[in-house]
Order: sequence, then structure tokens, then C-alpha cells
Amino acid sequence: MNKLALIFATALALVSTYTFAAGDAAKGKAKSATCTACHGANGNSMVPNFPKLAGQGEKYLFKQLKDFKSNQRQDGLMAGIVAVLTPEDMADLSAHFSKQVITQGVASKTANIALGEKLYRGGDKSRGIAACMACHGPQGAGIPSAGFPALASQHVAYTTKQLKDFRQVSINAQTDAKAPARTNDDRNMMIAFTKGLTNAEIDALAQYIAGLH
Repeated sequence: MNKLALIFATALALVSTYTFAAGDAAKGKAKSATCTACHGANGNSMVPNFPKLAGQGEKYLFKQLKDFKSNQRQDGLMAGIVAVLTPEDMADLSAHFSKQVITQGVASKTANIALGEKLYRGGDKSRGIAACMACHGPQGAGIPSAGFPALASQHVAYTTKQLKDFRQVSINAQTDAKAPARTNDDRNMMIAFTKGLTNAEIDALAQYIAGLH
């Protein structure tokens, strides 16, 4: 089975095995006041370092909140926010933001869009890099039922940081460094995907993703 087929098979397995209790979007809206300071009204952050949450998959959002609370995904600011949230609060907030409409992103006019598109749609078989669209869809909408996040129109700075944080796991392993890294991806798929990417490729991907719609 090739890597692309394996990814799809994994996605289907997740759909059938991952259980999730949907939250109440109306209650989530009432609870979202604290979130707007960083993530903006209706989940459309105006600050490039803070992700847009609008339109993101409900399962994915809920998992990230749980991971922040358990410290499986580490972030000092988010740790303080989620400390007081109950599972019901997290489900409600996830439901609210998933129903919002994301504002369209824009790629830089000087970005290497061709490189970003090539990697996103085709990967690089010679280096074992899978195509991003296998899990995130041709238009970056993700696979919400499997918990694979939407990427389209996300801030370049945020996407770049996440890709580098996933890649840092491999760098730490190779160099015995202890730099902050992100490890809460499913079955280490993002860690495996990013380990061979250069900074130029990460930037090209983030720019291409920002312009997807």
C-alpha cells in the first residue's frame, strides 16, 4: 500500500473509531468572550501569530483544547485559558467556532506559490514527503469527520510556526537538542511529513495555504 492510500485508510479508521460529543454552539458563543482578545470576533484573528478558528473542524478544535489542558500541546498562554474550562465548555466553544465563516487569506505577491502548490498537491516521492491534500483536501478544507484540520486561509506566520514546531521533533532527535516542539499530531504523521522540509519549502507551503479558498 503506498503512503497516500495508507493516509486515506487511516482517515477512514479514525472516522469509525473516534467518538465525539458535539457541543452547543449557542452556549459556546456566550462563553467565547475571552477567546476574542487573541482570536478575533467570530474566530477571525487579526494577529498573524494567533490562528483563525472560524470554520475549523469541531473535532479538531476540541482535541486541541484538550491537549492544551493536558499539556500534550504546550503553550503558556493557552494553558492559562483552558485551565478553567470543563469538557462541556470546550465542546461548546468548538461547536461555536466551527460554525463561523473564515475570512479569506492572501498569499504574498513574492511567495514561491509554484513550489507550495507542488508540495501541497503532489508531495515529493523521492524524499518520502506525502501530499498535504491527502489529509487536508484539495482546497484545504480538511476532513472534519476524521479530525484533520482545515488549512485554507490560515495566517502564514501561524502555519509556518506549526510546521517548524513539528519539524523540531526530528531536529531534537538528531541533535540531542531540547528546543520546544509540537508532538500532538495523530500517529506522528505531521512529524514524519515535516522532517525533510526546508525553511524555503515551509514558507512556500504556508503562503500557498494562505491563498487557498
